[in-house]
Amino acid sequence: MQLDTLHEQIKNAISNTVPEKKIGIAFSGGVDSTLIAVLCNNLDYDITLLTIGFEGSHDINFAKQVNEFLKLPHKILEINPNEFDSISKKIHTTINTDNLSWNENSIAFYHVSKLAQSLGLNTVVTANGIDELFCGYNGYRDAIKQGNDAVMELMATKLDNEVQMMRAINGICSEFRVKIVQPLLSEEFVKFAKTIPIDQKIIGENDLQRKHIIRKLALQVGVPELSANARKKALQYGSLIHKALLKSR
Repeated sequence: MQLDTLHEQIKNAISNTVPEKKIGIAFSGGVDSTLIAVLCNNLDYDITLLTIGFEGSHDINFAKQVNEFLKLPHKILEINPNEFDSISKKIHTTINTDNLSWNENSIAFYHVSKLAQSLGLNTVVTANGIDELFCGYNGYRDAIKQGNDAVMELMATKLDNEVQMMRAINGICSEFRVKIVQPLLSEEFVKFAKTIPIDQKIIGENDLQRKHIIRKLALQVGVPELSANARKKALQYGSLIHKALLKSR
């Protein structure tokens, strides 16, 4: 698989799903969100990086560190601990599920969309889909032990969950009249990404890094090495939302 082909497909996915030129990018500093930020910037979108988390969280510190290289407009919202319980309860009632990941991600994007609204932005672009399509999760290490078919089965399950979760998240974000857009969950890109050989995504059960072709593309387009080689840290952990939500229960 040529990196140039992947590059073109991601650019097309962005152009086809993001008509608005002034956008926010949900940004943790990790390889996925940094790749999307660099490509959107290269496509001449007017972008602002949006980072949320509790004071002192990994995501806030790492996003700042990575943006020292990118030098893009960057806004940060620190989650108010005094409001956290009431917001998390409201969201739990709204999405009506006990799925911890759905609740955590909904809380995170509630704050991302609140930040976006305060900046006059009504579209936020995310990198959701990369972990599902390029074997970013640890679960793929177990799946690869059983062979490529098991990897593809897990991918289908992960994608279905992600699409449904992002639909619920957009319902939450509508409070702020903000739309969360996921170019890499578009039908056309998903179909393409599934054709990429699995050994370009994960190379075995001991592969702690994974997403290899994404990391190679990231380095090629100018993502800082610090970000391109960073191991995955899920949004709910990097922002400290997971820890706060468990404490509040």
